[in-house]
Amino acid sequence: MNSAARAAALWVGTCAVAVSGILPAAAVEQGTGAPPAGLVAALEQTVADGFPGAVAYARRGERESRTAAGLADTATGERARPDHRFRIASNTKSFVSTVLLQLEGEGRLSLDDSVETWLPGVVRGHGNDGRTVTVRQLLNHTSGIYDPTDEVEFFAPYLERGDRAHVYTPREVIARAVRHEPPFKPGRGWAYSNTNYLLAGLVIEAVTHRSAPSEIRRRILTPLGLKDTSFPVTDPDIHGPHLHGYDLAGRDVTRFSPSYDWTAGAMISTVDDLARFHRALFSGRLLRPAQQRELLTTVESGDDEAYGLGVRPVELTCGSGPGAERISAWGTDGAGPGFTSVSLTTADGERQLVLAFNVFDLGAHLRKQRPVPYTEALGRAQAAALCD
Repeated sequence: MNSAARAAALWVGTCAVAVSGILPAAAVEQGTGAPPAGLVAALEQTVADGFPGAVAYARRGERESRTAAGLADTATGERARPDHRFRIASNTKSFVSTVLLQLEGEGRLSLDDSVETWLPGVVRGHGNDGRTVTVRQLLNHTSGIYDPTDEVEFFAPYLERGDRAHVYTPREVIARAVRHEPPFKPGRGWAYSNTNYLLAGLVIEAVTHRSAPSEIRRRILTPLGLKDTSFPVTDPDIHGPHLHGYDLAGRDVTRFSPSYDWTAGAMISTVDDLARFHRALFSGRLLRPAQQRELLTTVESGDDEAYGLGVRPVELTCGSGPGAERISAWGTDGAGPGFTSVSLTTADGERQLVLAFNVFDLGAHLRKQRPVPYTEALGRAQAAALCD
């Protein structure tokens, strides 16, 4: 689904929505150092504001900490732990863009190749033309290709008929997308579309002759030792220790087929694994210099924001008044049934914060309503971890 207008933006609003029966709980701390001052209180505030549970990873230089608050499972009372897995949703996109950039660095494709070059006949009809769309435009969302995962009827099998194991193949989703005329010509606008990253996944497969999940595993997960990160294709369950995900009514929506999201958002991970991946990515360890520059080259995405290739720049304000300091960071985020998360790495690579919460109400999102409880604690958590 859409990155839900970005995780940070989701949590700004005018009224709180509490999840019935959830009370604040003291945080659990793990790691090589104490959490930054204020981070524990910020997590506890998110629980007080209606999230059943919250987990966080923070790093300053080589000093790491892990923190959790609230519950992983409201039915059993299991406490949230920093090592619990969760669906990372659109954080998946930065893994996909990394693989394509590696392939370009190896001379196996160019980001300026047309989609038609690698996927002949896939993007055609109703004004769509894969000959005029580049791989780069898929990754920075300037392709103009429609996103059917914003439609209420798309999720009817899951939400109306209760078939949480329903499977959409990537090509089925793409076929639905190209039945719609593009809202703008390629390169002439910006619109977040999961279809872009489904096509990007198919390009990976066309170039490598291997499945996109296996390439992500071979190129990223195994070399970095991300043992708690997985890429389910159709399996609706989360295996191993994990957070349960909920809607705003407190219903457990953990079991949900990730098939519709595939290379746009199907992966499962932990705050530790996400942090390790992004530390490697933003430090330049995974890409050659030319491709690192491409990763961080942005286009305007509206409202004075920008978007790179699966990542986005973030400007944080530390303090207030004339003495307020601005800190530049790079971020990814994700929002999907039951889970919301955000990962931030300062531009100098010295500080990181990864947050995950176990509420996202898909039905509310599709109705253009707030899909998560209101809380101001996200900004406090960011300030605690990333500001002096």
